[in-house]
Order: sequence, then C-alpha cells, then structure tokens
Amino acid sequence: MAIFNLSVNGKSYNVDVDPSTPILWVLRDHLNLLGTKYGCGIAACGACTIHLDDDATRSCVLPVSAVGSKVITTIEGLSEDGDHIVQQAWLEHDVPQCGYCQAGQIMSAAALLKGKARPTDEDIDAAMTGNICRCGTYVRIKAAIKTAANKM
Repeated sequence: MAIFNLSVNGKSYNVDVDPSTPILWVLRDHLNLLGTKYGCGIAACGACTIHLDDDATRSCVLPVSAVGSKVITTIEGLSEDGDHIVQQAWLEHDVPQCGYCQAGQIMSAAALLKGKARPTDEDIDAAMTGNICRCGTYVRIKAAIKTAANKM
C-alpha cells in the first residue's frame, strides 16, 4: 500500500491503495465517484473513459501509480449541473438508451472538442473508435458531437 495524492474534479484526495490498483477502482471504491463505469477491464470498450490532463484515457487499465501529478476529470467533474455543451447535445439528440456507455462516450467527445473545435467526420470516427455502444446509437452520437461543435 502507498499513499497517493490525486487531483480529481478540482479537489485533492489522499488515497492509501496498492500502486497497481487501476484508477477506475480508486475513483469508484475509494472516492465514491460512480459515473465512470466498468465495462471490459481491458481498455477496449470505453465505458471507463476519464480525462487525464484533458486527454481521454481508459481508467480500467491505468494504475494509480502512473497518474502522478496529472489532473483527473470524471463525468461528475465535466460540469457541476450536467450542462456541458456535449451533455446538452446528447439530450437534444436523445443519444442515451440504456445509458451505460454514455459517460465514456461523453468524455471522449468532450476531449475531442477541447482539442479540435471543428472536427471532421474522420476526426469524430477516430476519437470515438473503441467506445462501444451496445444500443447502437452511433449515428446520434456523431450528430450530437457535430451539434456541440457548432454551438461552441
């Protein structure tokens, strides 16, 4: 066990965990931030996507020891009231069905738009590759990303 000082959603936390513990489990089990979901455990589905210094990162395979001084943002920290431009576009396009993957989808889309305000279809496809939606809402996801980009 070791103590790690983490910056999560604008707050500082000290956690005493095994250095190999994936940050997903630190967020969920130690900080009670349950919006980031466990999907596959091998970084293949995207349900666990968070921002690490504004980069979309799969948290299920990232050991807490690799975080260092980087800033973590989870879906809970994207906006206080769920009113981030991407979240608004998601609602406008009725993207969620079951909703399980949506936090990861939104975090990937938000990271894309932070880095590229006017993404092409190819940019969107590249950024969202590996974010799996079992309900198949990919067309609405792409439309929502374009709407969010146009409103930025």
